[in-house]
Amino acid sequence: MPELRKDPIVGRWVIIAKERGKRPSDFVVEKEKTKGGFCPLCPGHEYTTPPEVLAYGRPPGAPPNSPDWTLRVVPNKYPALIIEGDLWKEGEGIYDKMNGIGAHEVIVETPNHQETLADIPPERLVQVYWAYRDRMVDLARDHRFRYVMIFKNFGQAAGASLEHSHSQLIALPIVPQLVREEIKGAKLYYDYKERCIFCDIIHQELQQNIRIICENEEFLCISPFAPRSPFEMWILPKRHHSDFRSVDDKQFRALAEIFSEALRRLDAAIPRCPFNYVLHTAPLRESYLEHYHWHFEIMPKLTRIAGFEWGTGFYINPTPPEEAARFLREITL
Repeated sequence: MPELRKDPIVGRWVIIAKERGKRPSDFVVEKEKTKGGFCPLCPGHEYTTPPEVLAYGRPPGAPPNSPDWTLRVVPNKYPALIIEGDLWKEGEGIYDKMNGIGAHEVIVETPNHQETLADIPPERLVQVYWAYRDRMVDLARDHRFRYVMIFKNFGQAAGASLEHSHSQLIALPIVPQLVREEIKGAKLYYDYKERCIFCDIIHQELQQNIRIICENEEFLCISPFAPRSPFEMWILPKRHHSDFRSVDDKQFRALAEIFSEALRRLDAAIPRCPFNYVLHTAPLRESYLEHYHWHFEIMPKLTRIAGFEWGTGFYINPTPPEEAARFLREITL
């Protein structure tokens, strides 16, 4: 019989369609056609992108926007928001609007065109998370910005327009509604129990040990209790931190290790599985929150959102999270 499950943080309901019971082998990922041709993100093509705002790995004395980098961050050539100008807001009757001020950047995670995030070894993957932090710290100095959303689209089905492995960052003059709902739900729980709901989720998942995919000293990777998509994963720090900017080098190394393992397990279960991931963290002007916990959400694109989902806000997931966690956990890497 199907189950309805409620996300304990935001109150979102999902339908776990157990009778469909889809295993990894039941999902067919369409083989993507390799575009080939010119890639603006490859080394030697730095002149085709806007001037970089950050780069790692070049030898001392090498000029900016030259090859020999291991990671590079550049403004998006076709930004969703632009950084130039003053922020203004105005009303139009009952409607509110503001001009499109923000920052939109591309984090080029590797110089190797063929390398995916699952291929990058943890000792290099740690640079990706340092880049996220460094750019957030820099953008937080701009008084116009209230939130920095970091996300990755992998595969055409997940919205990736370039094959070269990259993630993106958008600095916003407002805090996104979904993040606000998550923070509000966490605050309601904290006001009632005087505990962080994310810390309680970690404690319960460690006790039950049925939705854990992998863990290390610093981080836990789980299939959440009410997942929106098959094989959805959350990566949470075991110690309470609300702001991603507070992470230290030891934690970044542990994060790279567990992220690498999680993605390799997903890739082994469903090769070249398209996915999105997002970083949820405290707003820039609310750096320490007792009730909130930064985390990554990884959402494979294996089902389609259609009329029922759009009309109700419910998600239908054919794979119970307990089974998804077991499949991924038992894979031999």
